[in-house]
Amino acid sequence: MSKDLIRLMNALFLPGADACQDAPWQPNVDLYRTAQGWLIKFELAGVRPEEIDLQVLGGRLTLCGARRDTTLEEQRKSDCSCVHHRMEISYSRFKREVSCPAT
Repeated sequence: MSKDLIRLMNALFLPGADACQDAPWQPNVDLYRTAQGWLIKFELAGVRPEEIDLQVLGGRLTLCGARRDTTLEEQRKSDCSCVHHRMEISYSRFKREVSCPAT
């Protein structure tokens, strides 16, 4: 798919996604307002804490990082052959920006 078509689809179906277009995927997020403040949960299965960068500016939170395929990395180190049959999980850089409705 061309980048222009992907950009158009993002603009139509994922408002605000063009700010994250350099990252191949965006983790899902849940945003809650609680009595203590905001609770923001990101779906980051398989992401190591040291691979995450979190920035907060006003009411905007930006989460960047990378998810790596550790199984494949281990196979390469041990010189074992590893043939994949299905690859559905995104292993790459990610970026997700979330705005809270209030500061």
